Amino acid sequence: MSNWADETLIALDNVVDNVQNIFTPTLRLGVTGLSRAGKTVFITSLIHQLIEGNNLPLFKPLANGRVIGIKLAPSPNQGIPRFAYEEHLAALTGNDRHWPTSTRQISELRLTVKYQSATWMGNITGPQEVHIDIVDYPGEWLLDLPLINKSYAQWSMQAFENASEPARRDIARGWKTLANAVKPSAEFDEADAQKLSSAFKAYLSDCREDTHALSALPPGRFLMPGDLEGSPALSFAPLPPQSGAKPNTSFYATMEKRYEAYKHLVVRPFFRDHFARIDRQIVLVDTLSALNAGPAAVKDLQSAIAEILSCFRAGSNNIFSALFSTRIDKILFASTKADHLHHTSHNQLEMILNHLVANAAKDAQFKGAATSSLALSSVRATREGQVEHEGEMLETIIGTPQTGESLSDKTYDGKKEIALFPGELPDKPESVFDPDASHIGQLKFLRFRPPATQTDTNGHLKLPHIRLDRAIQFLIGDKLQ
Repeated sequence: MSNWADETLIALDNVVDNVQNIFTPTLRLGVTGLSRAGKTVFITSLIHQLIEGNNLPLFKPLANGRVIGIKLAPSPNQGIPRFAYEEHLAALTGNDRHWPTSTRQISELRLTVKYQSATWMGNITGPQEVHIDIVDYPGEWLLDLPLINKSYAQWSMQAFENASEPARRDIARGWKTLANAVKPSAEFDEADAQKLSSAFKAYLSDCREDTHALSALPPGRFLMPGDLEGSPALSFAPLPPQSGAKPNTSFYATMEKRYEAYKHLVVRPFFRDHFARIDRQIVLVDTLSALNAGPAAVKDLQSAIAEILSCFRAGSNNIFSALFSTRIDKILFASTKADHLHHTSHNQLEMILNHLVANAAKDAQFKGAATSSLALSSVRATREGQVEHEGEMLETIIGTPQTGESLSDKTYDGKKEIALFPGELPDKPESVFDPDASHIGQLKFLRFRPPATQTDTNGHLKLPHIRLDRAIQFLIGDKLQ
């Protein structure tokens, strides 16, 4: 994944970090997930719950009364945008409450936790502090990391193989028609390159739409270009396998150069400067959207997760490794939007998630990292109820669908609350890959608006959630012993 130069810079960065952390330890928590998995909402709720401390019964240091206080702290890195916590919280709780904008670039935010240690030494030395640096980045960028070890020819071949799958065949037709018409040995033409690159990006974008909900869509910056939009490094596309000589100024050679430039300018710096320095990681998975779209989307999601996890520098940290090469020693897999299901289906949701991440989790555990998985909702948008239907009581969820959400012939206006029976998840998780399974076509998960503002007995804002306290305990609880 990296060369000796990258590893040297990573080691130097780790040494600097360790020197800076002598008096106040720092834990870097990475938060990722593919598009619409709920990264921004998770981080916003995580920060709010920790600062307020009024809704985390399973976060042991807080429940035991050892947390003295948690506050926002100045960002440790002046060159990285600060996570817009206040803006996102206002979106969730304002009069026109709505979900905040999704993650489109890397950002960070630091929390400082002051606590009383549970150890006998802690009782002697008094209160201690630890910094929690929350690092937010689009999961699509992780899909780029395997490109480091792939040549342009290998990547192109894989892209064409993926495009031949039934779920992608029709979507890819426009791009493949243009790609097959290119004469690779012909002189490079910028207009043709832009046309081909735009067609490939449109194909990737269409794959991501709700009706398909596909996940394995590198290069990630094609969908989230940021400040690189329009640059030559983002103006390339796969070409069919070629044989024979390819002049240096040919179309094929230029596409290959731009692919290598993309890896050099985009992928390696992200790996070296950010990803390789993560201590703990949570991977948010939008399982329900894939189930909505069908078995092909679920299979593609599993492939994307495997690609992502293959890049993690997982393992246990000893004194020596912590000095020069940080390892991710805890990984939490979380299936988001659990509030879109009745709690009686949460066990099945976790079973499906475990099936999706089984190989990746085993690999991380073999390397020495601890893993866990759960179904959660960072901000609970629904409550539960029952309705009678044809003499049978159905377990339902109650909430306000977002404007434009539809079910059968009904389109919702974002104002009226409804009771919805979303269907039942299968008991056998492997059946989600079977296009002939009985549950196919019977599931329907709507998007709901954020809940109405709630306050606790002291008048403090309270965001309802499902199992966020369990997630926090797993990720940072042991650092507050």
